[in-house]
Amino acid sequence: MKFDIILAGVGGQGVLSVSAIIASSALEEGLFVKQSEVHGMSQRGGAVLAHLRLADAPIASDLIPHGCASLILSMEPLESLRYLNFLSPDGAVVTAITPVQNIADYPPLDELLDRIGKLPRARLVDGDRLARDAGSARATNMVMVGAASHDVPVPAATLERFIEKTFAPKGEKVVATNLAAFRAGREAAL
Repeated sequence: MKFDIILAGVGGQGVLSVSAIIASSALEEGLFVKQSEVHGMSQRGGAVLAHLRLADAPIASDLIPHGCASLILSMEPLESLRYLNFLSPDGAVVTAITPVQNIADYPPLDELLDRIGKLPRARLVDGDRLARDAGSARATNMVMVGAASHDVPVPAATLERFIEKTFAPKGEKVVATNLAAFRAGREAAL
C-alpha cells in the first residue's frame, strides 16, 4: 500500500499542522512515513505546500512524483488547482471553498469551484462555515482533515487522538472545538 498526499494552502492556514497530525497518526498505525515541506513563503498569505507519503513498506523519497498523488488536500481552492499535475488519474481532491485572494488577478471563485467540481473525485467543503459552527474560525484545517479522513488510510479514531494530543496544551475547550470541527468535516464529506 502506498498513499501520497499533497497538502496545499497559504501561510496561516495550518497546512504543516495538518501534515504533522496525519503523519503522526500514520506512524501510530505502523505505517512508514516521509514528509517534506516544499513551501515558498510560510508567512501569512504565501503559498505553502507539503508532501506526505504513507506506505506499508519503506519509502525512498519524500517527494511525490507528478501524476502519483492519491490525494490533494487543500485549505484554499486556487491552491488545489495549482498542484493538479501531482494528482494520479484515480486520485481525489478535497478542498475548502473559501478563497484567500492574495494575488491581484485572483480568478473568479465560481470558475474555480466549477473547474474543481468537474474533477472525477472532488469534494468541495465549506470549511470556514463548519469551523465557525464548531466554535472557531481557526479550526478550518481540522474540518479539512475530517473531510479527507474518508480517503486517508488511517482510522478516524487515531486522527482524533492526535488532534487531542496536538491541542491539549491549549486547553480542553480548544481540544473540544477542534474535535467538533474534525467531525463536522467528516460528516460533510460523506
